[in-house]
Amino acid sequence: MTNTAKLLLAIALVALGNNFLLAAERGALVRAAVIYLSPDASSNKLAEAERGRELILLERSRNWMHVEALLGMARTADPAFVDDEDVEGKTVSGWVPETGVVWASTPNGDRILFGAAVDSEDEASRRHGRKGADQDALRLYHRVYDLFPTSTLAGEGLYRAADIKWQIEKSDVMSRPSAREKDAYLRQGMDEQSMKQVMKKFPGTKWADLAAFHLLDNKLCGDWQGASKCPEKEAETYEKYVKERPQSPAAPEALYDAASRRAALIEIYKVEEQPKKSEESKNRAIGLAQQLTSQYPQSDWSSRGQALLFLLQQGVPTYGNAIQ
Repeated sequence: MTNTAKLLLAIALVALGNNFLLAAERGALVRAAVIYLSPDASSNKLAEAERGRELILLERSRNWMHVEALLGMARTADPAFVDDEDVEGKTVSGWVPETGVVWASTPNGDRILFGAAVDSEDEASRRHGRKGADQDALRLYHRVYDLFPTSTLAGEGLYRAADIKWQIEKSDVMSRPSAREKDAYLRQGMDEQSMKQVMKKFPGTKWADLAAFHLLDNKLCGDWQGASKCPEKEAETYEKYVKERPQSPAAPEALYDAASRRAALIEIYKVEEQPKKSEESKNRAIGLAQQLTSQYPQSDWSSRGQALLFLLQQGVPTYGNAIQ
């Protein structure tokens, strides 16, 4: 066989293998599973796969399945959010019991995965909850979208996965000394890729609106340092969000955030000896609070807006050390 023929044969075999993997059934674990060397629980243990890990079915044997499992890599982003296949992490081939796996063909599989994700998220919120439950929930929510992209739960699953990832990163970012810097660009922000994916895949939905609201976090100052620049900019950011996305579930919160910053500017401008701007800020804060209470009366943020409006109308300072 010539070298050219050998090369063509190799390419054909690679293509055949790739086509097989693309056609193979994909699933996700809703339980932790040990991966064995052979279909026997007494054989060597190769690895342990957590909830939400993706499996590719290679073959079945009695009550066992031969699978490829993507386990990810330590100290890297979760594979659920890695788009580049070259950096997804290690794949382990082995055998697992056939129970506890939701396949793309499983009836109500989207609801099963979503329910398992909710359980893991609840577990993560408990004081002594299962270690790694937050990452389990993240993966399970993402698998709802990944395995069932046309499901009515797909958008929410993708958003909830992104939300968990965002909150984990935010907790880390805000614990660093740079979080106290005045300007947002002086600190490392949260990775926006997962939120932007939600907006791209589900435009015009409330999940896209909520994702866009999260992105505002990266535009906020750390410490205002008593100056008007930051609250001015932040108020404008929130007001713009409400104007562009008035139907968003986060619109009431954004209105309150804008009103509270305008309220803070009342005292800040007084210190900066800008009485005209102080009065303008009071009027704008009152207007925003009134808009909140009238436009979103059923929201909890409406009640908070009502309390803020009361303080503003009474002339009670809402920022700083001023005491009447």
